[in-house]
Amino acid sequence: MTNTRTLLVIFTFFFSYFSFSQSYFYNEYAPFNKNIPSPEEFLEYAIGDYHTRHDLVVAYITKLSEVSNNAILQPYGKTNENRKLINLVISSEKNLKNLENLKEKHLQVIHKNIDIKDFSDLPIFINLGYNVHGNEPSGTEAALLTAYVLLASEHPKVKEYLKEAIIFLDPLINPDGRDRHTNWVNTFRGSPLIADKYDIEHNEAWPRGRTNHYWFDLNRDLLLAVQTESNAKLKWYHEWYPNVVTDFHEMGTNSTFFFEPKQLSASLTPVTPKENYTVLNDAFAKFFTADLDKIKSLYFTKEKYDATYPGYGSTYGDLQGSLSLLFEQASSRGHIQETPTGNITFKFTIRNQFVTSFSTIKAAISNKELLYSYQNNFFRSSIDKASESKIKGYVFGDDYDKNRNKSFIDLLLKHKIKVYDLENDITVENKKYRKDKSYFVPTKQAQYLMVRTMFETYNKYRDSVFYDASSWSLANFYNMKYSSLKKTPQYKSELTSKTNKITLEKFTRSNYAYLISWDDYYAPALLNYLHNKGVIVKTATKPFKVSVKNSSQQLERGSLLIAVGIQNVSEESLYTILKEASEKYNININAVKTGFSLQGIDLGSSNFITLEKPKAMMLVEGGVSAYEAGEVWHLLEQRMQMPISKVPERIFYRTDLRKYNVIIMVSGYYNLLNEKSRQKLKDWVAQGNTLITIRTASSWAIRNKLVKEKLVVHKNSTKDSLVRLNYGESREHLGRNSIGGAIFKVDLDTTHPIGYGYHNRELPIYKNNRVWLAPSKNKFSTVAKYTKNPHIDGYITKENLDNYLTKSASIIVNQIGKGRVVMFADNPNFRGAWYGTNKLFMNAIFFGSIINIP
Repeated sequence: MTNTRTLLVIFTFFFSYFSFSQSYFYNEYAPFNKNIPSPEEFLEYAIGDYHTRHDLVVAYITKLSEVSNNAILQPYGKTNENRKLINLVISSEKNLKNLENLKEKHLQVIHKNIDIKDFSDLPIFINLGYNVHGNEPSGTEAALLTAYVLLASEHPKVKEYLKEAIIFLDPLINPDGRDRHTNWVNTFRGSPLIADKYDIEHNEAWPRGRTNHYWFDLNRDLLLAVQTESNAKLKWYHEWYPNVVTDFHEMGTNSTFFFEPKQLSASLTPVTPKENYTVLNDAFAKFFTADLDKIKSLYFTKEKYDATYPGYGSTYGDLQGSLSLLFEQASSRGHIQETPTGNITFKFTIRNQFVTSFSTIKAAISNKELLYSYQNNFFRSSIDKASESKIKGYVFGDDYDKNRNKSFIDLLLKHKIKVYDLENDITVENKKYRKDKSYFVPTKQAQYLMVRTMFETYNKYRDSVFYDASSWSLANFYNMKYSSLKKTPQYKSELTSKTNKITLEKFTRSNYAYLISWDDYYAPALLNYLHNKGVIVKTATKPFKVSVKNSSQQLERGSLLIAVGIQNVSEESLYTILKEASEKYNININAVKTGFSLQGIDLGSSNFITLEKPKAMMLVEGGVSAYEAGEVWHLLEQRMQMPISKVPERIFYRTDLRKYNVIIMVSGYYNLLNEKSRQKLKDWVAQGNTLITIRTASSWAIRNKLVKEKLVVHKNSTKDSLVRLNYGESREHLGRNSIGGAIFKVDLDTTHPIGYGYHNRELPIYKNNRVWLAPSKNKFSTVAKYTKNPHIDGYITKENLDNYLTKSASIIVNQIGKGRVVMFADNPNFRGAWYGTNKLFMNAIFFGSIINIP
């Protein structure tokens, strides 16, 4: 009898707890179909008790697709760590059986140049997207609850949702980062739970879970399309063009909840149509307000999170006829955490995301006519606006770098921008564009707004404080020569991913030598390939002209020489290696029969220097920027197919530096490098090695007297320091002095090894810091300096421009003994998208050893 009572009490307790956990989230949608398992039943823990791993998320979503006739599993890609990216397509059984036909009708609304008035036979297409930042986990848990309620609820209003909408529920946009964070917080979960903000559960180790495998912020990558997750998402997006897209995030623990409208774009003339961020936002905000008021949640709007940058999950769709919506929830950063207004629990954060998921569905269905009318008109009005514009298109192309041209065209094609071959050579403002190496992008096309995004630059803004970057003209990212056109040129066939190919010249065999230009983006990858095969390679430090196939060819500094007679491999093996390298990296290799040049240095000149194979190491962890470290890792591993050792800062003191001849230090504090470690590093450089520092690592090297260089310091006048300002405007005054991200011109010494492969001394660079390197006192050490009129795109104050930027260097090289420190004030690898300055960094790696400053 006693045992029976005990079991009854235990059963009652757990039943009550389970019921409470469900009612806390979704009791209003009862009753539920018992044949469809709830997340709690499937996972065997209540939502919010633990953080759910990616494999369990996929398993549960898969289970729902198996047991419900109202769901279809739609995988759309994989991550770098081989985790699945999935959508669960949720709708009525009738809609799902007719999905392809509905998709075709939906796309007709978008792409056909016809004015449609009646949308009654079409459901609304909604993309609910969660957890693009891996350590903002409440969204994924809310996604599981949302999927369950939509599929299990017998409530009439939910049945109506399924009839009126096709919902693409993406529970987890960043699986690799999510699992990194999930494993951390579950590992350190207290029992009982620990709310102390200093507890290890709430303080992830480096690199933390925000980013993907390569430590990239996927929420900044949709426009740049660098990472595999972003490319998969873009491909899916342009297949379906949903009417509404959501982007669920988390923010600081001490905040509340944010929904749109956002703060007004800092751009004076934003590309996004005004109707999007006024009429549509306001219509949806009414639903968010009502539902959050109902559960007594605090929230705010309009104060921050501007829509200036078009590459977020919450802004990209705005340029595609969708309404993209941002949600930000205060984070518990674990299971429970203390705040000034009491403890915030994981379950509380999940509930707000769950509630606004359904608010979005309700708002979308209620505003179906408005959303479809907007989307139907979006691309037609874009073409109309293009017709009214004085600019009829853009011509672009690099005369020397086929792979960089191809990469830029590939990017345009990913965004469905139409690109054409030129019919004839044209000259615009003294810039000559050759028909075989240049391309035309008309503005009169459906993706007119994306064309503007790729090419337009700005210098006037509504606001001086930006949430993120203030410039993103991607033609400049790629260092692409381009011009706007007021008259449409003659052009030929439209390029596609299948036709955008590089045609190689016939590769012939030589018994004397082979020459390779350093102009191409992938020349460093090819060089690394040859080094790995044991090929001895020299580089030219002076220009020369040779005879190739009965015609003369000019080769510049940095060109590679592979002399047959000095190799340790046979002539046949060498030919095979070079042929494989040429085809692998789409780079022409020239066979020559003689060492006698038509002009300039001969092939036996001492101005050809044998290159050392780089053995690179990068410091990570500690106070190192995971973003910048990830950019280096991705560049070397994915593009250059070159390994790099990632050594934790905490073990630098015992690292055998003899294993490396290149060390890379990206932005960071490097507090773990004490005086002894700094001396160790300095001694290693002096032995003939290359240290590369980027952004704050460069200022660190100066402040710690690793190098004998200086920073630009401007002394404010007494009058300026005594100016009285309003306290309430402090954020604006302080914020405008930062450089969120802008593009400037530098004068690059193309005769310096760091400048090899560049033909134009003027080069666009990206600056998002206040690291001001003073030009070196050594006349030959300042590799790149900002020009007198450097501004290309983005916001900068007059004070920063006049007192700092124009007086600063972007790249300097400092000699230490037999070695050198290559110092970048700016990040040449920013977000993996700066194809135009990647080569500066690769030159530092491959040519650093040949720099000998007089």
